[in-house]
Amino acid sequence: MLKMGFIGNGKSTNRYHLPFILERDNIEVKTIYNRNPKTATWDKIEGVHYTTDLKELLKDPEIQLITISTTQSSHYEYAKKVLENGKNVLVEKPFMMTYDEAKEIFELAKERGLLVQCYQNRRFDSDFLTAQKVIESGKLGELLEVEMHYDYFRPEIPESVHEFKFYDSYLYGHGCHTIDQVLSYFGKPDNIHYDVRQLLGEGRMNDYFDLDLYYGVTKVSVKSSYFRIKARPSFVLYGKKGMFTKETKDRQEEHLKLFYMPSNPDFGIDLPEHYGTLTYVDDAGVWHEEKVISEVGDYGRVYDGLYEAIVNGKPKQVTDEETLLQMEILEKGVEACK
Repeated sequence: MLKMGFIGNGKSTNRYHLPFILERDNIEVKTIYNRNPKTATWDKIEGVHYTTDLKELLKDPEIQLITISTTQSSHYEYAKKVLENGKNVLVEKPFMMTYDEAKEIFELAKERGLLVQCYQNRRFDSDFLTAQKVIESGKLGELLEVEMHYDYFRPEIPESVHEFKFYDSYLYGHGCHTIDQVLSYFGKPDNIHYDVRQLLGEGRMNDYFDLDLYYGVTKVSVKSSYFRIKARPSFVLYGKKGMFTKETKDRQEEHLKLFYMPSNPDFGIDLPEHYGTLTYVDDAGVWHEEKVISEVGDYGRVYDGLYEAIVNGKPKQVTDEETLLQMEILEKGVEACK
């Protein structure tokens, strides 16, 4: 049994972590630290101890893993405290405020012989897993181009912000999802082109980004905007022999927002109307168009990986190098937009 605790008791903890952990019988959440319980809006979980004393969590000899699920400005401070108290740590994304902070935390973990990892749950989105399945089927032929879109129509958010803060930028807060997907599957790019904008003008928040990552002949584009009244397809893949389009995103977040939990057998699962379309010409020159049944996503696989790494000594899912590269990309992109 892996016993763990949380620093933070807000939306992230209760929506994106706990519902998946509670479905697993090899992980136990023992303690949740909440600095200000007066602001708590989530129901307490039976059998979990809630505390306002951080030392109570950090000094508990039974707890092996602590997840930091707070605002990114406090990630460095908390991660350092957790490691200094001999605990493994999972940190929500964005991992740290800067590349230098991330590097220091990884070095401290190595010194202490502990695990520290970023919570990259989007590696287990159904649309991303389905795109991988299509690429690996070989039906597209040589892969030429990948388009990944993460769009919203929320103009009220950038319109309400009248100053630039890098840690509140759209790239920083949302690029940490899709950029990690690219790095986890394709690796380190040969080069990157940055198009990061403040569509409302200088001195406002970053509300748009379009990054092109190049891998030989293959270009992977990561595009997002707050001003897309109709979202672009989640994934579009182009190869020498065909293309694949997945219009809709993974449904786990949609279900979680409706409090439709992973305990339901159809949680996060695409219906036929959500399936992507694969169009290609086979080796005999025959044209095909077919629906591709979506893979099943599961954010809880992050915790499966942590259990294997901490309890059984397996390699962790998200490497230090991948996280550091992502931090470098985020910093360069935000700098290009000032």
